[in-house]
Amino acid sequence: MIGADAIVKCLEKEGVDTVFGYSGVAIDPFWNSILETDIKTVLVRTEQNAAHAASGYARTRGKVGVCAVTSGPGATNLLTGIATAYSDSIPLVCFTGQVDSELIGSDVFQEADVIGAAESFVKYSYLVRNVKDIPRIIHEAFYIASTGRRGPVLIDLPADIQLSRIGDFTYPTEPPKLRTYKPTVKGNTLQIKKVIKVLENAKKPLVCVGGGVHLSGAKNELQKFVEKHRLPVVSTMMGLGILPTEHPMYYGMVGNNGAVTANHAMKECDVLLMVGARVADRAVSAPDLTFEGKVLIHMDVDPAEIGKNVGPTIPIVGDAKHIFEEFMGQSFYCSHEEWIASLNNYKMDLKIERPEAKGFVDSPKFIKMLSGKMKDDAIYVADVGQNQLFSCQNAIIREGKFFTSGGMGTMGYSIPAAIGAKLADPERQVVAVCGDGAFQMSMMELATMNQYKSPIKLVVMRNHYLGLVREHQHFVYHDDYSMVDLGFDPDLEMLSKAYHVKYIRCENMEGMEEKIDDFLTGDEACIMEVLNDPMETVAVKKA
Repeated sequence: MIGADAIVKCLEKEGVDTVFGYSGVAIDPFWNSILETDIKTVLVRTEQNAAHAASGYARTRGKVGVCAVTSGPGATNLLTGIATAYSDSIPLVCFTGQVDSELIGSDVFQEADVIGAAESFVKYSYLVRNVKDIPRIIHEAFYIASTGRRGPVLIDLPADIQLSRIGDFTYPTEPPKLRTYKPTVKGNTLQIKKVIKVLENAKKPLVCVGGGVHLSGAKNELQKFVEKHRLPVVSTMMGLGILPTEHPMYYGMVGNNGAVTANHAMKECDVLLMVGARVADRAVSAPDLTFEGKVLIHMDVDPAEIGKNVGPTIPIVGDAKHIFEEFMGQSFYCSHEEWIASLNNYKMDLKIERPEAKGFVDSPKFIKMLSGKMKDDAIYVADVGQNQLFSCQNAIIREGKFFTSGGMGTMGYSIPAAIGAKLADPERQVVAVCGDGAFQMSMMELATMNQYKSPIKLVVMRNHYLGLVREHQHFVYHDDYSMVDLGFDPDLEMLSKAYHVKYIRCENMEGMEEKIDDFLTGDEACIMEVLNDPMETVAVKKA
């Protein structure tokens, strides 16, 4: 057995069934060994998308996603995908090929210090120096990626290590004992009792949920808790879908592009329970002002996030699923019907009236109609740009999932992530929504979609601009546009034919329901080109 064989056997022990990646000489021993297994391999068309596809897979299956690429440019191309996963706490194990051990540091062909380059956006990284360390390293990598605050772990594999002989080994079954890594899972009992007492006395309590609730698998526990005690809920962008968007206790997404009611709730509440959220600028632009005069309870599995941007009144470190199970075991009573009535009035009275996009497809109306017709458990993958913000504001999520690149805001995420999601759960409906800028960053993955029979439904919202940057230049630079005009290429109808994909074009809202029905019907892949007003803005224009 050689090192590459050992890597593959370890992956089998970890239950890995799919690996996304790109080949190259420095990683070829690994790809050759994987041929002897039942592990599915998926060849993406550029390395960054291997991490995005593994991310979509991980978020769908609730397990670690795996990708592997070669050395040099293969590894450096992967970095953006790793950084994207790190920003949103997605568990990945990423393998990179490396030149022979004795040549490291010699600046030989396709050598890159990927460990150094990735240092700021991985949970941990390994450079394998001894073939006998492979079982231990892989066991540790999967444990680190999937526990505590989830995230990517990088394993750099010199070619000679992959080809070195290794004897028989026993793969560990117990969690590794790492001296410097001991994630807290159960919350402190004293702190839990403090939280319960504060909620019991609150007049205007509010729960703000972030992506950490999804990652911990605490969705059901949180929903039961807020329903039992009638606690109003808002979410960050990454927390979308934790409660159905039409749930009576859900009041929308917070932040600069969030719902008016949600932002009012954040300002007026007297007790805020923030769960699995980083208190980052997109959700809370001025934390000191927002939380002044409030009792802030910050719950997170990562102690480094608590107090980083604002000091909480009650910090509570632990995994949300375990803590909410503890909450449900506590007996207490609270009543705040006046507060709920006030929020419901806000929801009715504070609706923003937008001018209709005449002669084009109206983005908010289209997204509401599209998501309303999607299956209850469908996965909606939004890209980055205006399409993302319109999606966050208007998508109807029931029992399904909402994926996007929140922390890093990586354009081109949606198509490979949707392919990964579809391969993770082939029976589930997966719809990717992107702008024409983001589409052109990953349209090559349509070939991957076809090759591996991952028929996603793809919406391209087309305004011929980098829409969100153009919008910024409209408000800040008074229509002095620079580097935002995409022109009119490519021809999506011809491109659809080139990739053997069904094509639908929507120039305005006429007949839209029928076109969406046609788009969503059946299991075949489809591209829907949606023409939007080039001057449409997410922010409502001031008079």
